[in-house]
Amino acid sequence: MSFHKNRSKNVQNFTFSERRLDISIFSPYIIDTMKRDIYKKLLDWKQSKRRKPLVLRGARQVGKTYILKEFARNEYENYVYLDFEDDPTLDAYFVHRFDKEKIINTLSVYGGVKVSPGSTLLIFDEIQASNRALNALKYFHDYANEYHIAAAGSLLGIKLGGERSFPVGKVTFQDIYPLSFLEFLDVMGKNALRRLIEERNDFEPFPEPFHIELIELLKYYYFTGGMPEAVAAYCETKGFDDTRKVQKDILDTYMLDFARHADKNEVMKISTVWRSIPVHLSKENKKFVFSAIRKSARGRDYENALQWLLDAGLIYKSYNISTPKIPLDAYANTNIFKVFLLDVGLLGAMSRLSADTLINGNVIFTHFYGALVENYVAQQLQCKFPGDLYYWTSPGKAEVDFVFSLNDRIYPLEAKAGFYPQSKSMKVYNEKYNPGMLSRTSLLNLKKNGNSCNYPLYAISLFPL
Repeated sequence: MSFHKNRSKNVQNFTFSERRLDISIFSPYIIDTMKRDIYKKLLDWKQSKRRKPLVLRGARQVGKTYILKEFARNEYENYVYLDFEDDPTLDAYFVHRFDKEKIINTLSVYGGVKVSPGSTLLIFDEIQASNRALNALKYFHDYANEYHIAAAGSLLGIKLGGERSFPVGKVTFQDIYPLSFLEFLDVMGKNALRRLIEERNDFEPFPEPFHIELIELLKYYYFTGGMPEAVAAYCETKGFDDTRKVQKDILDTYMLDFARHADKNEVMKISTVWRSIPVHLSKENKKFVFSAIRKSARGRDYENALQWLLDAGLIYKSYNISTPKIPLDAYANTNIFKVFLLDVGLLGAMSRLSADTLINGNVIFTHFYGALVENYVAQQLQCKFPGDLYYWTSPGKAEVDFVFSLNDRIYPLEAKAGFYPQSKSMKVYNEKYNPGMLSRTSLLNLKKNGNSCNYPLYAISLFPL
């Protein structure tokens, strides 16, 4: 693949010699072996002496069902799969008082296999559709914990928001997200490049040929994102149109979920908030402002809609802090925040960005590219540091994109789109708080200069070294 470096200060500094990307940089893809990092956590759960029923949480179509079935095929003699949303009659299996032998016999008949402790995995999919199955997890823990149960729910957060009888303390939660960029490298057959990143423990720059190749792969990821089906569609057909169609189908599924599962009085508000996310991110400060949804809109009118999307795992919120002290949540202004989409590829699809625009760029796209990059960074950091995100602003309009606390230290991080990052805000932050380490992520290579360090966007998983 040939390319050249554009010396203009456009954020799109790498362009390609052909309008259609050269797919030869990708190794052959086998869809049946899509690797996920959560697999190791599932192994740890299976082998734990204090194992409880597992509840795998994640938005719809992030790969919950696939990974549980793959795990069951590889690590157990057999498994029984129940989808409570697809077959509501399964709820009847848990109507009566918990009777271990009766339930196990029933599940054995349903699955056509003998359910045995330790050698059979019971998979309860879309468990939020059955209140009885949810609460049965408590009794499995208390009276039948020798059986291995892994439940999954795409709208579980919505269910738990109004569920008082959930067996708190009786289950183990795990969260799954869209594929991270490192997982994307695995799927693309670029395992060696992933290892190159993961094994780096200092700021020695990556060899330039690898640095350039990783930037090219990153641009593919900006388009495909991390939704497994979208990545698979590209790998199977090597066509952007098929990938975009899958992403649009996923977005349509989410819209249907609003209508099917949300309170009818909230459906329109949820849809309105959802569609407004790219608009908010396109603004210079990217702050979520209710008046941008509708001129007369007030926060309290849309709070439930925003919370619904958050509980469904479809968005991430980043809260503003004016004083970076530990604990960050104690200094967060919950009325000022940014909203990011769960997946950068879906953001591109919602914004109708073409592959050519994303990969080759143009002047019109320059500003929104910053929003895309910030959403990408939020997505990668969410995989590594699940939980709330934070950003810092000062009265003088200085802003640091992300602020993290780790091991009683606070790390400021700026996300920059191109090769010519300027850090006026970081300078203000440094003069005010003297944090010790200033971090930035951009298209530049790994670099450390005094207390300032740069992480390539493709290696943001290394933050903080």
